[in-house]
Amino acid sequence: MLTATTTRTPDVPAAPAKAPGAPPRPSAVAAFHSVSAATTVLLALVAIGAAIHEPVLIPPLAASAALVHSAPALPLAQPRGVIVGHLIGMACGYAVLAAAGSSAWAAAVAAGLTLALLTVARTPHSPAVATAVVTVLQAPAPARFVPLLFGSTVLLVLTGYAGSRIRRAAPRYPAYWW
Repeated sequence: MLTATTTRTPDVPAAPAKAPGAPPRPSAVAAFHSVSAATTVLLALVAIGAAIHEPVLIPPLAASAALVHSAPALPLAQPRGVIVGHLIGMACGYAVLAAAGSSAWAAAVAAGLTLALLTVARTPHSPAVATAVVTVLQAPAPARFVPLLFGSTVLLVLTGYAGSRIRRAAPRYPAYWW
């Protein structure tokens, strides 16, 4: 009678994962393209804000522009995160402002609440947390601020789309729309 024998291989530990390290340095042309596109859209946003006499959210929108133009493949840079993320941040900011007033403590709560909702909504966009903070600390008039923020985020996404089509070697933006 023949019996099947099984051979057991000894447990071999897996090779340690190699750390990815820093990303490769972009070419001079790619760096110039990204920086000039981000700067141009930010200057346009400042011009729009000046024309309607409404301050623009430069810190969070500058961070968004950096993601869209310099790291277009990241989930943080995708249109869903940019547009919906800032709207969630703004809504959290106004909610906390209404409930607790304008203070650094309230801004910290708004930031935490925004981060939680961004996670639940699957809309990762860290600059949107800053939008909540700025909303609490500056208490902008919603009638002017909401359309300005929405339009600004759409403009950022559209310039990212256009900029990725101008230079053939540029990574295509967005990686996904929604």
